[in-house]
Amino acid sequence: MIRFSAILFLIPVLAGWCFAQPNIVVFLSDDQGWGDLSSSGNQDLATPRIDSLAQQGVSFDRFYVCPVCSPTRAEFLTGRHHARGGVYSTSAGGERLDLDETILPEILKAAGYRTGAFGKWHNGMQGPYHPSARGFDEFYGFCSGHWGHYFDPMLDHNGRIVKGEGFCIDDFTKRAINFIEGSVKAGKPFFAYLPYNTPHSPMQVPDRFWERFKDRQLKSTAPGREVTDHQRCALAMCENLDWNVGRLLDQLDRLGVADDTIVVWFHDNGPNGFRWNGGMKGKKGSTNEGGVRSPLYVRWPASIKAGTRVPQIASARDLLPTLCELAGLDERSEKPLDGRSLAPLIRDPETAWPERILIQQWQNKVSARSQRFRLDAQGKLFDMVEDPGQSQPVNKQHPEVLARLGEAAEKHRREFLPGYRDDDRPFILTHPDLAITQLPARDAQATGGLKRSSIHPNCSYYLNWKDTGDALHWAGRVEAPGRYRATVWYAAREAGARMALRFKDESLEFTIAEAHDPPEVGKAEDHAPRSESYVKDFKPLVAGTLELSAGDGELRLEALEIPGGEALEFRLLTLERLDPAER
Repeated sequence: MIRFSAILFLIPVLAGWCFAQPNIVVFLSDDQGWGDLSSSGNQDLATPRIDSLAQQGVSFDRFYVCPVCSPTRAEFLTGRHHARGGVYSTSAGGERLDLDETILPEILKAAGYRTGAFGKWHNGMQGPYHPSARGFDEFYGFCSGHWGHYFDPMLDHNGRIVKGEGFCIDDFTKRAINFIEGSVKAGKPFFAYLPYNTPHSPMQVPDRFWERFKDRQLKSTAPGREVTDHQRCALAMCENLDWNVGRLLDQLDRLGVADDTIVVWFHDNGPNGFRWNGGMKGKKGSTNEGGVRSPLYVRWPASIKAGTRVPQIASARDLLPTLCELAGLDERSEKPLDGRSLAPLIRDPETAWPERILIQQWQNKVSARSQRFRLDAQGKLFDMVEDPGQSQPVNKQHPEVLARLGEAAEKHRREFLPGYRDDDRPFILTHPDLAITQLPARDAQATGGLKRSSIHPNCSYYLNWKDTGDALHWAGRVEAPGRYRATVWYAAREAGARMALRFKDESLEFTIAEAHDPPEVGKAEDHAPRSESYVKDFKPLVAGTLELSAGDGELRLEALEIPGGEALEFRLLTLERLDPAER
Protein backbone atom coordinates (compact mmCIF):
# COMPACT_ATOMS: atom_id res chain seq x y z
CA MET A 1 0.00 0.00 0.00
CA ILE A 2 1.40 3.41 -1.01
CA ARG A 3 0.85 6.32 1.37
CA PHE A 4 0.53 9.78 -0.08
CA SER A 5 0.66 12.89 2.07
CA ALA A 6 -0.53 14.94 -0.87
CA ILE A 7 -2.24 14.71 -4.22
CA LEU A 8 0.27 14.04 -6.98
CA PHE A 9 -0.35 15.71 -10.28
CA LEU A 10 1.60 14.00 -13.03
CA ILE A 11 1.93 16.25 -16.05
CA PRO A 12 4.46 16.58 -18.83
CA VAL A 13 6.96 19.37 -18.33
CA LEU A 14 7.59 21.46 -21.41
CA ALA A 15 10.87 23.34 -22.06
CA GLY A 16 12.65 20.90 -24.26
CA TRP A 17 12.68 17.68 -22.26
CA CYS A 18 11.60 14.41 -23.81
CA PHE A 19 7.96 13.43 -23.36
CA ALA A 20 8.82 9.73 -23.05
CA GLN A 21 9.48 8.71 -19.46
CA PRO A 22 13.21 8.24 -18.96
CA ASN A 23 14.53 5.40 -16.86
CA ILE A 24 16.33 6.42 -13.66
CA VAL A 25 19.34 4.83 -11.95
CA VAL A 26 20.65 6.36 -8.71
CA PHE A 27 23.95 5.28 -7.17
CA LEU A 28 24.62 6.35 -3.59
CA SER A 29 27.87 5.28 -1.92
CA ASP A 30 28.45 5.02 1.83
CA ASP A 31 31.25 6.90 3.66
CA GLN A 32 33.04 7.77 0.43
CA GLY A 33 34.58 11.23 0.59
CA TRP A 34 34.52 13.81 -2.17
CA GLY A 35 38.22 13.07 -2.68
CA ASP A 36 37.78 9.33 -3.19
CA LEU A 37 37.46 9.60 -6.98
CA SER A 38 40.09 10.17 -9.62
CA SER A 39 37.78 12.82 -11.12
CA SER A 40 38.26 14.81 -7.90
CA GLY A 41 42.03 14.77 -8.37
CA ASN A 42 43.01 11.79 -6.27
CA GLN A 43 46.15 10.31 -7.85
CA ASP A 44 46.03 7.03 -5.94
CA LEU A 45 43.04 5.36 -7.51
CA ALA A 46 41.29 5.08 -10.86
CA THR A 47 37.51 5.43 -11.14
CA PRO A 48 37.04 5.83 -14.92
CA ARG A 49 33.44 4.61 -15.09
CA ILE A 50 32.19 6.94 -12.38
CA ASP A 51 34.27 9.76 -13.87
CA SER A 52 32.62 9.10 -17.25
CA LEU A 53 29.26 10.15 -15.82
CA ALA A 54 30.66 13.66 -15.35
CA GLN A 55 32.36 13.65 -18.74
CA GLN A 56 29.21 12.50 -20.53
CA GLY A 57 26.75 14.52 -18.46
CA VAL A 58 26.70 17.28 -15.86
CA SER A 59 28.83 17.68 -12.74
CA PHE A 60 28.02 19.92 -9.78
CA ASP A 61 31.05 21.56 -8.24
CA ARG A 62 29.53 22.31 -4.83
CA PHE A 63 26.97 19.69 -3.87
CA TYR A 64 26.15 19.03 -0.21
CA VAL A 65 24.76 16.14 1.80
CA CYS A 66 24.43 15.39 5.53
CA PRO A 67 27.31 14.47 7.86
CA VAL A 68 26.01 10.88 8.26
CA CYS A 69 24.10 8.34 6.24
CA SER A 70 20.42 7.92 7.20
CA PRO A 71 19.68 11.69 7.08
CA THR A 72 21.14 11.98 3.57
CA ARG A 73 19.01 9.07 2.39
CA ALA A 74 15.92 10.68 3.90
CA GLU A 75 16.63 14.03 2.26
CA PHE A 76 17.17 12.42 -1.13
CA LEU A 77 13.94 10.43 -0.88
CA THR A 78 11.75 13.33 0.31
CA GLY A 79 13.28 16.57 -0.95
CA ARG A 80 12.98 17.83 2.63
CA HIS A 81 15.24 18.31 5.63
CA HIS A 82 15.76 15.01 7.46
CA ALA A 83 14.37 16.27 10.77
CA ARG A 84 11.03 17.05 9.12
CA GLY A 85 10.71 13.33 8.47
CA GLY A 86 11.59 12.16 11.98
CA VAL A 87 15.17 11.04 11.26
CA TYR A 88 17.49 11.92 14.17
CA SER A 89 19.76 8.90 14.57
CA THR A 90 21.38 6.06 12.64
CA SER A 91 20.02 3.21 14.78
CA ALA A 92 17.45 2.12 17.37
CA GLY A 93 14.48 3.52 15.41
CA GLY A 94 15.85 7.03 14.98
CA GLU A 95 16.63 6.28 11.33
CA ARG A 96 12.95 5.69 10.47
CA LEU A 97 11.42 8.02 7.89
CA ASP A 98 7.96 9.25 8.84
CA LEU A 99 5.08 7.55 7.08
CA ASP A 100 3.35 10.76 6.05
CA GLU A 101 6.33 11.74 3.91
CA THR A 102 5.79 11.18 0.19
CA ILE A 103 8.98 9.65 -1.20
CA LEU A 104 10.44 9.31 -4.68
CA PRO A 105 9.67 5.61 -5.34
CA GLU A 106 6.02 6.21 -4.48
CA ILE A 107 5.83 9.08 -6.96
CA LEU A 108 7.54 7.08 -9.69
CA LYS A 109 5.50 3.94 -9.07
CA ALA A 110 2.29 5.97 -9.33
CA ALA A 111 3.57 7.25 -12.68
CA GLY A 112 4.01 3.74 -14.04
CA TYR A 113 7.61 3.01 -13.13
CA ARG A 114 8.87 -0.35 -11.95
CA THR A 115 10.86 0.37 -8.78
CA GLY A 116 13.72 -1.51 -7.13
CA ALA A 117 16.27 -0.87 -4.36
CA PHE A 118 19.47 -2.88 -3.96
CA GLY A 119 21.76 -2.28 -0.98
CA LYS A 120 21.57 -0.43 2.33
CA TRP A 121 18.13 1.10 2.93
CA HIS A 122 18.65 2.60 6.42
CA ASN A 123 15.31 4.41 6.74
CA GLY A 124 13.34 1.79 8.69
CA MET A 125 13.13 -1.98 8.97
CA GLN A 126 9.79 -3.12 10.33
CA GLY A 127 6.57 -2.54 8.42
CA PRO A 128 5.43 -0.03 7.38
CA TYR A 129 8.92 1.53 7.24
CA HIS A 130 10.42 -1.32 5.23
CA PRO A 131 11.18 -0.45 1.58
CA SER A 132 8.68 -3.06 0.38
CA ALA A 133 5.96 -0.97 2.02
CA ARG A 134 7.25 2.35 0.67
CA GLY A 135 6.89 2.13 -3.07
CA PHE A 136 9.53 -0.43 -4.04
CA ASP A 137 8.43 -3.42 -6.10
CA GLU A 138 11.75 -5.15 -5.41
CA PHE A 139 14.14 -4.90 -2.47
CA TYR A 140 17.36 -6.83 -1.96
CA GLY A 141 19.83 -5.77 0.71
CA PHE A 142 19.63 -4.86 4.37
CA CYS A 143 17.89 -2.17 6.41
CA SER A 144 20.39 -1.50 9.21
CA GLY A 145 23.04 1.19 9.34
CA HIS A 146 25.93 -1.17 8.72
CA TRP A 147 26.53 -4.86 8.13
CA GLY A 148 29.03 -7.16 9.81
CA HIS A 149 30.27 -9.21 6.87
CA TYR A 150 30.35 -8.50 3.14
CA PHE A 151 30.83 -12.00 1.72
CA ASP A 152 27.81 -14.34 1.39
CA PRO A 153 25.97 -12.41 4.12
CA MET A 154 22.49 -12.79 5.55
CA LEU A 155 20.30 -10.41 3.51
CA ASP A 156 16.69 -9.35 3.07
CA HIS A 157 14.80 -10.08 -0.15
CA ASN A 158 11.37 -8.45 -0.06
CA GLY A 159 11.20 -9.06 3.69
CA ARG A 160 12.45 -12.66 3.67
CA ILE A 161 15.86 -13.65 5.02
CA VAL A 162 18.14 -15.06 2.31
CA LYS A 163 21.85 -15.75 1.89
CA GLY A 164 23.77 -13.38 -0.37
CA GLU A 165 26.07 -14.56 -3.14
CA GLY A 166 29.68 -13.41 -2.99
CA PHE A 167 30.80 -9.86 -2.24
CA CYS A 168 27.71 -7.83 -1.41
CA ILE A 169 28.37 -4.88 -3.76
CA ASP A 170 28.86 -7.26 -6.68
CA ASP A 171 25.69 -9.08 -5.61
CA PHE A 172 23.61 -5.90 -5.30
CA THR A 173 24.74 -4.80 -8.76
CA LYS A 174 23.90 -8.17 -10.29
CA ARG A 175 20.42 -8.00 -8.80
CA ALA A 176 19.94 -4.47 -10.11
CA ILE A 177 21.09 -5.53 -13.58
CA ASN A 178 18.58 -8.39 -13.56
CA PHE A 179 15.86 -6.02 -12.41
CA ILE A 180 16.65 -3.60 -15.22
CA GLU A 181 16.66 -6.37 -17.80
CA GLY A 182 13.29 -7.58 -16.56
CA SER A 183 11.84 -4.07 -16.71
CA VAL A 184 13.03 -3.54 -20.27
CA LYS A 185 11.56 -6.89 -21.34
CA ALA A 186 8.28 -5.89 -19.71
CA GLY A 187 8.32 -2.57 -21.57
CA LYS A 188 8.16 -0.51 -18.38
CA PRO A 189 10.29 2.46 -17.32
CA PHE A 190 12.38 1.64 -14.27
CA PHE A 191 13.81 3.31 -11.19
CA ALA A 192 16.81 1.37 -9.87
CA TYR A 193 18.18 2.70 -6.57
CA LEU A 194 21.59 1.35 -5.54
CA PRO A 195 22.42 2.65 -2.04
CA TYR A 196 25.74 0.85 -1.73
CA ASN A 197 27.26 0.20 1.72
CA THR A 198 30.95 0.73 0.95
CA PRO A 199 33.54 2.02 1.72
CA HIS A 200 31.81 1.92 5.13
CA SER A 201 33.62 -0.43 7.51
CA PRO A 202 34.27 -3.31 8.00
CA MET A 203 37.10 -2.89 5.53
CA GLN A 204 36.51 -5.84 3.24
CA VAL A 205 36.90 -6.10 -0.52
CA PRO A 206 37.59 -8.89 -3.04
CA ASP A 207 41.26 -9.86 -3.19
CA ARG A 208 41.86 -8.65 -6.73
CA PHE A 209 41.07 -5.07 -5.66
CA TRP A 210 43.02 -5.30 -2.39
CA GLU A 211 46.11 -6.64 -4.16
CA ARG A 212 46.45 -3.36 -6.06
CA PHE A 213 46.64 -1.37 -2.82
CA LYS A 214 48.00 -3.52 0.00
CA ASP A 215 51.63 -2.41 -0.38
CA ARG A 216 51.06 0.94 -2.07
CA GLN A 217 52.58 4.15 -0.78
CA LEU A 218 49.85 6.68 -1.38
CA LYS A 219 50.57 10.04 -3.00
CA SER A 220 47.32 11.76 -2.04
CA THR A 221 47.24 11.55 1.74
CA ALA A 222 45.75 13.53 4.58
CA PRO A 223 48.33 16.09 5.75
CA GLY A 224 50.35 14.85 8.71
CA ARG A 225 48.65 11.45 8.75
CA GLU A 226 50.36 8.10 8.39
CA VAL A 227 49.04 5.92 5.58
CA THR A 228 47.06 3.01 7.03
CA ASP A 229 45.51 -0.16 5.67
CA HIS A 230 42.14 1.45 6.41
CA GLN A 231 42.94 4.12 3.81
CA ARG A 232 44.28 1.59 1.34
CA CYS A 233 41.24 -0.63 1.67
CA ALA A 234 38.85 2.33 1.36
CA LEU A 235 40.40 3.17 -2.00
CA ALA A 236 40.28 -0.49 -3.08
CA MET A 237 36.59 -0.51 -2.17
CA CYS A 238 36.08 2.63 -4.27
CA GLU A 239 37.67 0.93 -7.26
CA ASN A 240 35.31 -1.99 -6.71
CA LEU A 241 32.41 0.47 -6.74
CA ASP A 242 33.71 1.85 -10.03
CA TRP A 243 33.91 -1.64 -11.52
CA ASN A 244 30.31 -2.29 -10.53
CA VAL A 245 29.11 1.01 -11.94
CA GLY A 246 30.77 -0.03 -15.19
CA ARG A 247 28.96 -3.36 -15.17
CA LEU A 248 25.60 -1.64 -14.91
CA LEU A 249 26.41 1.02 -17.50
CA ASP A 250 27.49 -1.70 -19.92
CA GLN A 251 24.18 -3.46 -19.40
CA LEU A 252 22.30 -0.26 -20.25
CA ASP A 253 24.28 -0.17 -23.50
CA ARG A 254 23.56 -3.82 -24.28
CA LEU A 255 19.85 -3.32 -23.69
CA GLY A 256 19.81 -0.21 -25.89
CA VAL A 257 18.42 2.07 -23.17
CA ALA A 258 21.50 4.10 -22.16
CA ASP A 259 20.43 7.23 -24.05
CA ASP A 260 17.03 7.19 -22.36
CA THR A 261 18.30 6.56 -18.82
CA ILE A 262 19.15 9.22 -16.25
CA VAL A 263 22.10 8.01 -14.16
CA VAL A 264 22.94 9.81 -10.89
CA TRP A 265 26.03 9.38 -8.71
CA PHE A 266 26.57 10.93 -5.26
CA HIS A 267 27.87 10.08 -1.75
CA ASP A 268 26.07 10.12 1.60
CA ASN A 269 28.69 11.99 3.71
CA GLY A 270 32.39 12.72 4.04
CA PRO A 271 35.11 10.07 4.30
CA ASN A 272 35.09 7.61 7.20
CA GLY A 273 38.67 8.40 8.13
CA PHE A 274 41.52 10.81 7.57
CA ARG A 275 42.48 10.54 3.92
CA TRP A 276 42.97 12.91 1.02
CA ASN A 277 39.89 15.08 0.53
CA GLY A 278 41.06 18.08 -1.46
CA GLY A 279 42.43 19.90 1.60
CA MET A 280 38.96 20.41 3.06
CA LYS A 281 38.36 20.44 6.80
CA GLY A 282 36.20 17.70 8.30
CA LYS A 283 35.26 14.10 7.68
CA LYS A 284 32.21 11.92 8.35
CA GLY A 285 30.14 13.33 11.21
CA SER A 286 31.35 16.90 10.70
CA THR A 287 29.31 19.81 9.36
CA ASN A 288 32.48 21.36 7.95
CA GLU A 289 33.07 21.32 4.21
CA GLY A 290 34.91 18.00 4.12
CA GLY A 291 32.16 16.24 6.04
CA VAL A 292 29.30 17.28 3.79
CA ARG A 293 30.64 17.93 0.28
CA SER A 294 29.91 15.23 -2.29
CA PRO A 295 30.26 14.89 -6.02
CA LEU A 296 27.03 14.95 -8.01
CA TYR A 297 27.17 13.58 -11.54
CA VAL A 298 24.07 13.26 -13.71
CA ARG A 299 24.17 11.64 -17.15
CA TRP A 300 21.29 11.54 -19.61
CA PRO A 301 22.65 11.36 -23.15
CA ALA A 302 19.32 12.14 -24.80
CA SER A 303 18.90 15.47 -23.01
CA ILE A 304 21.99 16.61 -21.08
CA LYS A 305 24.95 18.14 -22.88
CA ALA A 306 28.16 16.25 -22.17
CA GLY A 307 30.72 18.04 -20.04
CA THR A 308 28.29 20.53 -18.46
CA ARG A 309 29.59 22.00 -15.18
CA VAL A 310 27.42 23.72 -12.59
CA PRO A 311 29.16 25.97 -10.04
CA GLN A 312 26.07 26.90 -7.99
CA ILE A 313 25.65 25.27 -4.59
CA ALA A 314 23.12 22.43 -4.44
CA SER A 315 21.87 19.82 -1.99
CA ALA A 316 20.62 16.24 -1.74
CA ARG A 317 17.25 17.83 -1.02
CA ASP A 318 17.24 19.09 -4.61
CA LEU A 319 17.32 15.65 -6.19
CA LEU A 320 13.66 14.67 -5.80
CA PRO A 321 12.27 17.80 -7.51
CA THR A 322 15.05 17.61 -10.11
CA LEU A 323 14.34 14.02 -11.08
CA CYS A 324 10.61 14.65 -11.12
CA GLU A 325 11.04 17.54 -13.51
CA LEU A 326 13.50 15.68 -15.73
CA ALA A 327 11.06 12.76 -15.89
CA GLY A 328 8.16 15.04 -16.80
CA LEU A 329 6.44 14.69 -13.45
CA ASP A 330 5.26 17.62 -11.37
CA GLU A 331 4.99 16.68 -7.69
CA ARG A 332 2.76 19.20 -5.93
CA SER A 333 2.75 18.42 -2.26
CA GLU A 334 0.83 19.77 0.68
CA LYS A 335 4.17 19.62 2.47
CA PRO A 336 6.59 22.20 1.11
CA LEU A 337 9.88 20.91 -0.27
CA ASP A 338 13.15 22.29 1.02
CA GLY A 339 14.82 21.33 -2.24
CA ARG A 340 14.68 23.12 -5.57
CA SER A 341 14.73 21.57 -9.03
CA LEU A 342 18.18 21.86 -10.57
CA ALA A 343 16.82 21.24 -14.07
CA PRO A 344 17.23 24.91 -15.13
CA LEU A 345 20.92 24.79 -14.19
CA ILE A 346 21.37 21.48 -15.98
CA ARG A 347 19.95 23.06 -19.13
CA ASP A 348 22.00 26.22 -18.77
CA PRO A 349 24.45 26.85 -15.90
CA GLU A 350 24.40 30.55 -16.85
CA THR A 351 20.70 30.87 -16.12
CA ALA A 352 19.61 33.39 -13.48
CA TRP A 353 19.68 31.58 -10.16
CA PRO A 354 18.67 33.13 -6.83
CA GLU A 355 21.26 33.22 -4.05
CA ARG A 356 20.51 30.62 -1.41
CA ILE A 357 21.80 29.42 1.97
CA LEU A 358 22.11 25.69 2.61
CA ILE A 359 22.05 24.34 6.15
CA GLN A 360 24.01 21.27 7.14
CA GLN A 361 23.01 19.85 10.52
CA TRP A 362 23.63 16.78 12.63
CA GLN A 363 22.51 16.59 16.24
CA ASN A 364 23.33 20.03 17.73
CA LYS A 365 25.89 21.00 15.09
CA VAL A 366 24.60 23.52 12.55
CA SER A 367 26.58 25.03 9.68
CA ALA A 368 25.36 27.47 7.03
CA ARG A 369 26.76 27.64 3.47
CA SER A 370 26.26 30.38 0.91
CA GLN A 371 27.81 30.35 -2.53
CA ARG A 372 31.05 31.82 -1.19
CA PHE A 373 31.05 31.53 2.61
CA ARG A 374 30.57 28.92 5.32
CA LEU A 375 29.57 29.67 8.92
CA ASP A 376 30.71 26.68 10.96
CA ALA A 377 29.05 25.12 14.01
CA GLN A 378 31.22 27.25 16.35
CA GLY A 379 30.17 30.53 14.72
CA LYS A 380 33.36 31.04 12.69
CA LEU A 381 32.95 32.45 9.18
CA PHE A 382 35.20 31.28 6.33
CA ASP A 383 35.70 32.46 2.78
CA MET A 384 35.57 29.15 0.96
CA VAL A 385 37.01 30.56 -2.27
CA GLU A 386 40.12 31.99 -0.62
CA ASP A 387 40.35 29.47 2.24
CA PRO A 388 38.82 26.07 1.33
CA GLY A 389 40.56 24.47 4.31
CA GLN A 390 38.74 26.77 6.78
CA SER A 391 41.92 27.92 8.47
CA GLN A 392 41.39 31.71 8.77
CA PRO A 393 38.07 33.04 10.12
CA VAL A 394 36.84 36.26 8.47
CA ASN A 395 34.14 37.27 10.96
CA LYS A 396 35.51 40.82 11.29
CA GLN A 397 36.07 41.35 7.57
CA HIS A 398 32.51 40.41 6.56
CA PRO A 399 30.07 41.41 9.32
CA GLU A 400 27.07 41.57 6.95
CA VAL A 401 27.68 38.03 5.73
CA LEU A 402 28.22 36.86 9.31
CA ALA A 403 24.89 38.34 10.34
CA ARG A 404 23.02 36.87 7.39
CA LEU A 405 24.37 33.34 7.78
CA GLY A 406 24.10 33.54 11.55
CA GLU A 407 20.44 34.48 11.26
CA ALA A 408 19.81 31.52 8.92
CA ALA A 409 21.56 29.12 11.29
CA GLU A 410 19.69 30.46 14.31
CA LYS A 411 16.36 30.20 12.48
CA HIS A 412 17.16 26.58 11.74
CA ARG A 413 18.02 25.91 15.39
CA ARG A 414 14.73 27.43 16.55
CA GLU A 415 12.73 25.39 14.05
CA PHE A 416 14.43 22.02 14.31
CA LEU A 417 16.46 21.52 17.47
CA PRO A 418 13.72 21.73 20.14
CA GLY A 419 12.37 18.19 20.36
CA TYR A 420 14.79 16.97 17.70
CA ARG A 421 15.21 13.57 19.40
CA ASP A 422 11.66 13.28 20.75
CA ASP A 423 10.08 10.17 19.29
CA ASP A 424 6.61 8.96 20.22
CA ARG A 425 6.19 6.71 17.17
CA PRO A 426 5.36 3.14 18.20
CA PHE A 427 7.71 0.28 17.44
CA ILE A 428 5.77 -1.93 15.04
CA LEU A 429 5.65 -5.65 15.80
CA THR A 430 3.30 -6.55 12.93
CA HIS A 431 1.69 -4.46 10.21
CA PRO A 432 -0.81 -5.17 7.40
CA ASP A 433 1.62 -4.01 4.70
CA LEU A 434 4.17 -6.76 5.41
CA ALA A 435 3.61 -10.47 6.00
CA ILE A 436 6.99 -10.79 7.75
CA THR A 437 8.43 -8.68 10.56
CA GLN A 438 12.14 -8.80 11.40
CA LEU A 439 13.01 -8.30 15.06
CA PRO A 440 16.81 -8.28 15.27
CA ALA A 441 19.03 -8.09 18.31
CA ARG A 442 19.60 -4.48 17.30
CA ASP A 443 16.07 -3.54 18.39
CA ALA A 444 15.80 -5.70 21.51
CA GLN A 445 16.28 -4.54 25.07
CA ALA A 446 17.96 -7.00 27.44
CA THR A 447 17.59 -7.73 31.13
CA GLY A 448 19.94 -9.74 33.29
CA GLY A 449 23.44 -10.66 32.20
CA LEU A 450 22.94 -10.61 28.43
CA LYS A 451 25.63 -8.76 26.48
CA ARG A 452 25.82 -7.37 22.98
CA SER A 453 28.59 -8.57 20.70
CA SER A 454 29.50 -4.92 20.02
CA ILE A 455 28.75 -1.44 21.34
CA HIS A 456 27.28 -0.76 17.88
CA PRO A 457 23.82 -2.37 17.86
CA ASN A 458 23.14 -2.39 14.10
CA CYS A 459 24.56 -5.83 13.25
CA SER A 460 25.09 -7.21 16.74
CA TYR A 461 23.90 -10.34 18.49
CA TYR A 462 23.28 -11.19 22.15
CA LEU A 463 25.39 -13.67 24.10
CA ASN A 464 26.10 -14.69 27.71
CA TRP A 465 22.58 -16.10 28.20
CA LYS A 466 23.43 -18.02 31.37
CA ASP A 467 20.50 -17.41 33.67
CA THR A 468 16.77 -18.04 33.46
CA GLY A 469 16.26 -14.49 34.66
CA ASP A 470 17.79 -13.17 31.45
CA ALA A 471 15.36 -12.05 28.74
CA LEU A 472 15.00 -10.01 25.56
CA HIS A 473 12.13 -7.56 25.10
CA TRP A 474 10.53 -5.74 22.18
CA ALA A 475 7.95 -3.24 23.44
CA GLY A 476 5.72 -2.41 20.52
CA ARG A 477 2.38 -2.48 18.79
CA VAL A 478 0.57 -5.20 16.89
CA GLU A 479 -1.27 -3.51 14.02
CA ALA A 480 -2.04 -6.74 12.16
CA PRO A 481 -3.45 -9.25 14.66
CA GLY A 482 -3.41 -12.94 13.81
CA ARG A 483 -1.45 -16.12 14.08
CA TYR A 484 2.27 -15.89 13.31
CA ARG A 485 5.05 -18.38 12.66
CA ALA A 486 8.01 -17.47 14.86
CA THR A 487 11.54 -18.29 13.66
CA VAL A 488 14.65 -17.71 15.78
CA TRP A 489 18.14 -17.32 14.27
CA TYR A 490 20.50 -18.71 16.90
CA ALA A 491 23.83 -20.29 17.81
CA ALA A 492 24.28 -22.66 20.76
CA ARG A 493 27.22 -24.68 22.03
CA GLU A 494 24.87 -27.20 23.62
CA ALA A 495 21.38 -28.37 22.87
CA GLY A 496 18.54 -28.60 25.36
CA ALA A 497 17.65 -25.07 26.44
CA ARG A 498 13.91 -24.57 26.87
CA MET A 499 12.73 -21.15 25.71
CA ALA A 500 9.46 -19.22 25.72
CA LEU A 501 8.14 -16.42 23.55
CA ARG A 502 5.34 -14.42 25.18
CA PHE A 503 2.98 -11.62 24.20
CA LYS A 504 0.23 -10.54 26.58
CA ASP A 505 -1.54 -13.76 27.65
CA GLU A 506 -0.20 -15.86 24.78
CA SER A 507 2.97 -17.91 24.95
CA LEU A 508 4.95 -20.32 22.81
CA GLU A 509 7.45 -22.76 24.31
CA PHE A 510 10.17 -24.44 22.30
CA THR A 511 13.47 -26.26 22.77
CA ILE A 512 16.88 -25.72 21.21
CA ALA A 513 17.01 -29.34 20.03
CA GLU A 514 20.22 -29.06 18.05
CA ALA A 515 23.56 -27.56 19.01
CA HIS A 516 24.92 -25.10 16.46
CA ASP A 517 28.26 -23.55 17.30
CA PRO A 518 29.70 -21.81 14.25
CA PRO A 519 32.79 -19.59 14.53
CA GLU A 520 32.66 -15.83 14.16
CA VAL A 521 33.40 -14.79 10.60
CA GLY A 522 34.82 -11.63 9.12
CA LYS A 523 38.19 -11.28 10.76
CA ALA A 524 39.98 -13.20 8.01
CA GLU A 525 38.53 -10.83 5.39
CA ASP A 526 39.19 -7.60 7.32
CA HIS A 527 42.05 -5.46 6.05
CA ALA A 528 41.89 -3.04 9.00
CA PRO A 529 40.69 -3.25 12.63
CA ARG A 530 36.96 -2.90 13.14
CA SER A 531 34.66 -1.71 15.93
CA GLU A 532 31.55 -3.39 14.51
CA SER A 533 30.49 -6.85 15.60
CA TYR A 534 31.73 -9.95 13.88
CA VAL A 535 28.93 -12.26 12.78
CA LYS A 536 28.14 -15.97 12.66
CA ASP A 537 26.24 -18.29 10.39
CA PHE A 538 23.20 -18.31 12.65
CA LYS A 539 20.76 -21.19 12.26
CA PRO A 540 17.03 -20.62 11.75
CA LEU A 541 14.75 -22.57 14.09
CA VAL A 542 10.98 -22.55 13.57
CA ALA A 543 9.84 -22.17 17.16
CA GLY A 544 6.14 -22.58 16.42
CA THR A 545 3.10 -20.32 16.11
CA LEU A 546 1.91 -17.53 18.35
CA GLU A 547 -1.40 -15.68 18.39
CA LEU A 548 -0.88 -11.92 18.51
CA SER A 549 -3.79 -9.69 19.48
CA ALA A 550 -4.04 -6.07 18.40
CA GLY A 551 -2.62 -3.29 20.51
CA ASP A 552 0.42 -2.36 22.53
CA GLY A 553 2.38 -4.91 24.48
CA GLU A 554 5.75 -6.45 25.12
CA LEU A 555 7.07 -9.38 23.15
CA ARG A 556 9.41 -11.28 25.45
CA LEU A 557 11.92 -14.06 24.76
CA GLU A 558 13.06 -15.85 27.90
CA ALA A 559 14.82 -19.05 28.99
CA LEU A 560 12.84 -21.53 31.07
CA GLU A 561 15.61 -24.06 31.52
CA ILE A 562 19.35 -23.94 30.74
CA PRO A 563 20.88 -27.41 31.15
CA GLY A 564 24.31 -26.31 29.90
CA GLY A 565 26.41 -23.21 30.41
CA GLU A 566 24.49 -20.96 28.03
CA ALA A 567 20.99 -21.06 26.52
CA LEU A 568 21.81 -19.61 23.09
CA GLU A 569 23.26 -16.67 21.21
CA PHE A 570 20.51 -14.61 19.60
CA ARG A 571 20.64 -12.75 16.29
CA LEU A 572 17.11 -12.43 14.92
CA LEU A 573 13.45 -13.29 15.40
CA THR A 574 11.01 -13.19 12.49
CA LEU A 575 7.23 -13.26 12.69
CA GLU A 576 5.44 -14.47 9.55
CA ARG A 577 1.68 -14.01 9.35
CA LEU A 578 -0.03 -17.27 8.44
CA ASP A 579 -2.71 -17.59 5.81
CA PRO A 580 -6.06 -18.76 7.18
CA ALA A 581 -5.47 -22.22 5.69
CA GLU A 582 -2.21 -22.56 7.67
CA ARG A 583 -3.72 -21.61 10.99
